[in-house]
Amino acid sequence: MDLAPSEQGPAVGAGAHNGAVTVQADEFHRIIDALGDVKRTQGSDYTSFSVRGKRFGYYWPRTQTVGLKQTLTEQLALVSERPEVFEEQFTAGGFGWVVVYLAGIELDELTELVYEAWRLSAPEELIESLPFPVV
Repeated sequence: MDLAPSEQGPAVGAGAHNGAVTVQADEFHRIIDALGDVKRTQGSDYTSFSVRGKRFGYYWPRTQTVGLKQTLTEQLALVSERPEVFEEQFTAGGFGWVVVYLAGIELDELTELVYEAWRLSAPEELIESLPFPVV
C-alpha cells in the first residue's frame, strides 16, 4: 500500500545543507524521463511518480528533496550511514521510503536510487526492457 506524503513534504531545514545543490531538479527529472512507463501526478506541493499504477517516488520543489521507495534494509542503511542526506519518510507494504536531500547526493548515486525505486514497482517485463544504467 503506497501512502502519500503530507502536503508539506519534508520539514524545511531538516537535513539542511550548506552550499549549492549537488543535483539540480532538471537532472532528477531527466533520470525520471529515462525510465519506462512513468506517470507524473501533480499535487499542490509535490509531484508523485508511478509506474503501471504503483508509486515509487515524489519530488518537493520547495525543499529540493525527493522521496524514494527502497527496501527496508536499504532505507535503514541509507539513513544510518548519512542522516544529513537521507531521512526516513515512512514504511508501507514491506518497503521503506526515504527522503533524499538533493544538496547532499551525487548524480550517479541518485540515478541508482531512482532506478531501484522504479524497479521495485515496475513489472518484470518492463524491468527487463530497461536494464540499469538508465541515463
